[in-house]
Amino acid sequence: MSDIFDQLKEVVMAILPLAVVIIILQYTLIGLPPDLFFRFIAGVVMVGLGLFLFLVGVHIGLLPIGELIGSTLPKTNKIWLILSVGFVLGVVVTIAEPDVRVLASQIDDVSGGEIPNLVLVYSVALGVGFFVMTAMARTVFNIPLKWLLAGGYSIVGLLALFTPATFIPISFDAGGVTTGPMTVPFILALGVGVASVLRGKSSTSDGFGLVALASIGPILAVMVLGVIYG
Repeated sequence: MSDIFDQLKEVVMAILPLAVVIIILQYTLIGLPPDLFFRFIAGVVMVGLGLFLFLVGVHIGLLPIGELIGSTLPKTNKIWLILSVGFVLGVVVTIAEPDVRVLASQIDDVSGGEIPNLVLVYSVALGVGFFVMTAMARTVFNIPLKWLLAGGYSIVGLLALFTPATFIPISFDAGGVTTGPMTVPFILALGVGVASVLRGKSSTSDGFGLVALASIGPILAVMVLGVIYG
C-alpha cells in the first residue's frame, strides 16, 4: 500500500508545478477562454489519474516480468534465443510506446501524408529492436559499451551527410521518444535480468546503457527513410 501512495505522490509532484504555472499565467498574462481553461483542468486531472495507474501497472507488472524474462533467457544457454527475444521485445514494446505514436501522427500531418504513420512507427520499432539485440550481444560477449556507442554514433554522423536536412531533426526526435514510459522500464528490467545471471548480482550495472544503445536505432531508421523518401 505504501508503494501506491509513493506513486501517487510522485505523479502529483510531477504534474502540480505545470498546473500551477498555467493557472498563474491564466490569471496574469494569457486569459484563455473559460471553456478552454476548464478543459485544461479536466485534462490535468485525467492525465494525473492515467499516469498514476500506468506507474502502478509498471511496478506490479512490467518491471517484474521484464526482469524475469531477462534472468530466464541466459539459463537456456542459447545465444541465438537471447538475441532473437531481445529483438522481438524491442520491436513490440516500441510499437506500444505512446510517444512514438504521437510523433508519427504529427509527422504524418506536417508532411501531408508523404511519410505514412505506420511506416514511421514500424521503422522506428525495427531500429530499436536491432539495437536491443545489439545490447544483448554486448552483455553476452562483454563488449565495452563505449565502443558500441562510438560506432553507432559514427554511423549516424556518416549517414547524416546523405540525409535531407528536414529529416535530421525528426530522426533525433525519434531517438528521444523511444525513451518513453513504456519502453524504458521494460528494456531496463530486461537488461538487468540478463546481466544478473551472466555477470552475477554484483555486476547488474552491466544491464544499464541498453537504452542509450536502443535510442540509436530510431535515429538511423528515420535517416534511412529520409534517404528513401527524400
